Order: sequence, then C-alpha cells, then structure tokens
Amino acid sequence: MSTASPKTIFVTGATGLVGGHVVEEALSRGFRVRALVRASSDIRKLDEWGVEKIVGDLEDRAALARGVAGTDWVFNCAAKVGDWGTLEEFRRLNVDALRLLLDAAADAKVEKFVHVSSLGVYEGRDHHGTDETTPPAADSLDAYTRSKTEAEALALKYFQERGLPVVVVRPGFIYGERDRTVLPKLLTNLRRGTFAYFGSGEQALNCIYVKNLVHGLFLAAENPQAVGQVFNLTDGEPISKRRFIGRVAELAGLPAPTRKIPLRLAKFLATLVEGGAKLRGAKNAPIINKARYKFLGLNLDYSIDKARRVLGYQPPFRFDEAIERAMAEHSRAPVQGESVAAAASDRS
Repeated sequence: MSTASPKTIFVTGATGLVGGHVVEEALSRGFRVRALVRASSDIRKLDEWGVEKIVGDLEDRAALARGVAGTDWVFNCAAKVGDWGTLEEFRRLNVDALRLLLDAAADAKVEKFVHVSSLGVYEGRDHHGTDETTPPAADSLDAYTRSKTEAEALALKYFQERGLPVVVVRPGFIYGERDRTVLPKLLTNLRRGTFAYFGSGEQALNCIYVKNLVHGLFLAAENPQAVGQVFNLTDGEPISKRRFIGRVAELAGLPAPTRKIPLRLAKFLATLVEGGAKLRGAKNAPIINKARYKFLGLNLDYSIDKARRVLGYQPPFRFDEAIERAMAEHSRAPVQGESVAAAASDRS
C-alpha cells in the first residue's frame, strides 16, 4: 500500500541485504532515495537504480546531516554484525554512531525514524511465542546482541526525550535475494558435508524473508500508532532448523544433512571453546561458540501478534515461495565461506 504522496527517504546500510531491498521498494513507490555509502562500497546496484548517494559513514556527522536534510523517513539498516569481537568494537558503530544519526534526524525533524534491531536482543534461552512484553536481556550472550540492546534503548530515549518519531523493528534471521553471506556459507558446508545439527534440528528458527521484513518496515513507517513502539517480525509460520536447511539442500540438489551433535555436548563445547578462544585473544570466532549454540541449539519462536494487530502485518510471502526465490541465484553458484551458524548468528 503506497502513501498518499511520494516521500524522500534516507537509508543507511543501502549496499547490504536489508538496506538494498528497502531502496528497491522505495523506488517502486516513486520515492526519492538517498543512500549513505562508504567510499569503498560496491555501489553498482545503486548506480543502476539512479539513487542519490551520500558518501560517508556512520561516524561522519556532515554526511549524516546531508542525508537527513529534507528527509521524510529514515531507515537505519546499517550495523556492525557478527558473533565475535569486543563490546567496545560493536558499541562504536551500533550505539555511538547511532547517536550521531539520531541527533541529525531529530535536528532535521524527520517524520519517522525506523530502526532495524534484532530478535537476538532477547535472553539466550528457549523461546516459545515470546512477545514484546518480555524485556531484552540486560546481559546478552555476545557483544553484538548487547550492543543491539543498547541501541534500542538509545533510539527509544530519543523518542521520549526529544520527540523523535522512532519505531524499533526486531527481525529474526534474514534471508533473501542478493544475500552475500548466509546462504552462500550454508551451501559451502552442505557441499563439503561438514554441516551438523545441534540436537534434533527440530528446534524453531526465527527466520524472515527480506521482502517480508521490508513490507513490515514500510508499514512501521506509514502507521502513526507505531511511534515509540517495538515490533517482532518473522515469516509468521513455524519453521524448524531442519526444514529450512533441508529445503536449501533440496533446492541446491544436495543431500539433506543428517549429522547431529548431542545438544548437551554442543552446549558444553560452545562454553569450553569460546572460553579458550577468549583467553588466547583470538581475533576470529571459533567454529563453535555460545552465539552459534543459541542459533542452532535453541528454540527461537517469537510472537508477531503485535505487528499483525497494530501494523496490519501479514507476510506477503509464505516460506516455501520465499526460500525458492532466495535460492534461485545461489543453487548453482560456487560459494566460499565458513559455517552457517557463523553467518546466521550475525542476523538473528
């Protein structure tokens, strides 16, 4: 559903998976789009689309001010992601730089500020229908999710103290076309035969197709009742780890994985290996850690009833169609990478 008149929007993270699809949707609505891009970014798609580019980064006050000037809506899709690194590293871009963007948006008196957060902000335990009345975890499993929790609080503080019309959206594990990370890495492990489930694989996966997410983001921008609110977003149907990964294998013409690591063993190994890696000061994430255990080992089922009720969110794409669309460009392409949990935990 289009708004009554064309908008001007400013998108951070526009060369990434979510931001790129936000740009594409905005252009399809006839909106004017500005995108924050680093000098080193691959901007070929943005050039193809004729998008106005603001060269700079999230720590560039002047670039942010140019980006929000005369803007109706801001979509903050950029973040430092990953399941390894220090809290200070993640805070720098996910919290401190966000403050600069929020300042710029508040000064420019934008009509709506949509902040993309993560379902990862909830406590690292099994979830069965958890909704937004459950507070984020004060002490998250990893630095990324801790920084995302702090970012949410900061954004909502600007609503409360400066009247900035903020909406916070918490997507689950994101997949879709032009994904350069998650599906390619999963396919690598499936082709190598190195993928293993943690436990049965029947645990719930909190996934969301990128076009379903973008649909929800625009509903959040359009709806006055969304201001100052937080919304969980998923594909809205029960998807297990085994169903998701098995379907990816099937579409790629690969055998479904059968290897399993007992759940208790996986949890023990995650704690042991992560502890050792931290003691050594490892720069890269170990093959198993607590964040990857959370993604593969836990039930991650979250309620989207609030988004349905307040935003009128109904995912346009069912999982079976969505995964086919997402896989169309990956099933025959050579891929490189590491483990699916490494990629997926970046986005959950």
